Amino acid sequence: MSPVNVTLSRLDGLFIARLAEQAERYHDVIAQIKSIVHSTNAQLTSDERNLLSIAYKNITASFRTSWRTIDTLQRNTVHHSTWQQRQLMQRQKERIEQDLIDTCKDVVELLERFLIPAANPGEEKVFYCKMRGDYYRYLAEMSRSQTHEQYAATSLDAYKFAYKHALNTLDPAHPTRLGLALNFAVYYHDIRQSPERACFLAKHAFDEAMAVVTDVSVHPQSLEDSLTILHLLKDDLLLWAGEMTVESK
Repeated sequence: MSPVNVTLSRLDGLFIARLAEQAERYHDVIAQIKSIVHSTNAQLTSDERNLLSIAYKNITASFRTSWRTIDTLQRNTVHHSTWQQRQLMQRQKERIEQDLIDTCKDVVELLERFLIPAANPGEEKVFYCKMRGDYYRYLAEMSRSQTHEQYAATSLDAYKFAYKHALNTLDPAHPTRLGLALNFAVYYHDIRQSPERACFLAKHAFDEAMAVVTDVSVHPQSLEDSLTILHLLKDDLLLWAGEMTVESK
């Protein structure tokens, strides 16, 4: 019997990516979306780019959780573990670090070579530039000394560009703009250790969004997403304000 030549259409690829996402096979999701990127001059639909974002987020979140778990174990057992055990824990942590670094560099390359250059102004460009800022932030978390500063500076540039573009093109209550503001504030808190700047940015975004969030023209799904992010912004504001109060005593 002669082999059957099967050519997947874009809809087929999207269906497989959705199926893989439901099955939590996130590398398969990325492979399918990458195939679509290369066959469509990097013009993704909202559904396609959301699937890509979800897949990378889940993979990196798993690595970051694993890294923090081992880091905590190292600190908690430093006085009652053997030298060999400490070496094994360090080796495992370094393996996780490398897996995370490789994943971040993979998504950054996809963004910088294909998605950002082809992005339309507005939500699409903000979405991708925010992703670029996020994954350079993760790289900064995993690196030290000069490399840390390089990644931190690149992340800051990406967030600044995305936020300036968001201010000019997106409504204050738009979930993509709010999500960017949240992550940008986290950058200032976690990477720059500046709860003051984090609070300033988060409060500005929160206040502007609250002034328009009840607009009846907002799509119900967008409104739900916006309210979720507003709750996260409020929680972080309270947490960071508490840190500043403790530090001032």
